[in-house]
Amino acid sequence: MTTPSVSAPLSAATRRSIVLLSLATFASMSAQRICDAMLPELSRVFAVSLGQAALVVSVFAVTYGVAQLFYGPLGDRFGKFRIVTFATLGCCVGSVAATLATSLDMLVWARLLMALGAAALIPLTMAWVGDTVPSDQLQEMLTRTGLGSTLGIVGGQLAGGLLTDALGWRWAFAFLTLLFGVVGSLLWGDWRRQQAAPAVPAPAAAVPGARHGFVKQALLIITGPWSRVVLLMALVEGAAGFGVLAIWASHLHRSLGLSLSLAGAIVALFGLGGVMYMAVGRHMIHRFGQQRLVLLGGLLVGLCALVLAFTPHWLPAVPASLLAGFGFFMFHNTMQANATQMAPGARGTAVSLFASFLFLGQSVGVVVAAGLISRIGTGAVVALGGAVMAAEGVFFAWALRRRDA
Repeated sequence: MTTPSVSAPLSAATRRSIVLLSLATFASMSAQRICDAMLPELSRVFAVSLGQAALVVSVFAVTYGVAQLFYGPLGDRFGKFRIVTFATLGCCVGSVAATLATSLDMLVWARLLMALGAAALIPLTMAWVGDTVPSDQLQEMLTRTGLGSTLGIVGGQLAGGLLTDALGWRWAFAFLTLLFGVVGSLLWGDWRRQQAAPAVPAPAAAVPGARHGFVKQALLIITGPWSRVVLLMALVEGAAGFGVLAIWASHLHRSLGLSLSLAGAIVALFGLGGVMYMAVGRHMIHRFGQQRLVLLGGLLVGLCALVLAFTPHWLPAVPASLLAGFGFFMFHNTMQANATQMAPGARGTAVSLFASFLFLGQSVGVVVAAGLISRIGTGAVVALGGAVMAAEGVFFAWALRRRDA
């Protein structure tokens, strides 16, 4: 029996670059979630309805999803780290505009500018890591960047709520201005260092082949047998995981009579569970391997969703939400690793497609879940989402075993 080859440890410079990219993913997710808690205040300040104030969230989300399709080819052509650096600095400009906005329309336009930059950070970070890190260390390094984005979900919501309550909504965007400015400056310095460093041969998997236009490249990726599996899994994961998650707090509020703040706090433990997985991901990856990670992760999400859907008391919902996040990110981190390997010659385009399918699935999941609530109730919808995640874990584990065989 042969022992798998183990590559040399990553250099200190590469690890430093990954840390900076993790900070960029933190900033990206913070920008996406920072407005969630300030919507009532924006409604009051600008004298508009809550639905109108929510444009600062929906416009950001739509722009963020669409823009990811364009950043993949840009990263493949001009350099992923370079695009991430300039996109981060662009987010800083958008944050300044948001801080100084004097009307809701100006704030919406500023959020659109922020979304155009933030959309580049996570997919191109994943693609750069895929280009730079040997395959036997790839999934472990993706847990580092994944930790940044997961903390950004929690940090953005907390910062938005706390700063809006204590100092006013403008200070939340002033915080983002400082965050993007500092991270962008550090990335700029690291990019210049990379430019000055002697050229190092890229890993074999990262050497691009023939360059095609975006449409042809996307078609080549989508029609690849394994790529189709990964993109389909991303679509289902987005719908059953991220999409159905949007109604968890509403379900706890309606079924158990919890306040929205307590229900939201319980659901926020989902993100904390993700942070817990990222902290121990290195050991779990080596212990379980990809097949068992997706299988156990999907089944854990399904079991926890059943508990959350039908518990008669709120206490079991606390560990259920925490463990559901842990299981979900066991699955999601493995998905990310496979997404970076779909098309090594056009990794930026491939990861952008993955992110777009994930985002599309999330949008579809929210719409379908909302439509089913009036027919079968929130508990059944939450349970159904968990069941789909469990089934996806079983299927993807089978698909990985079949591919490896």
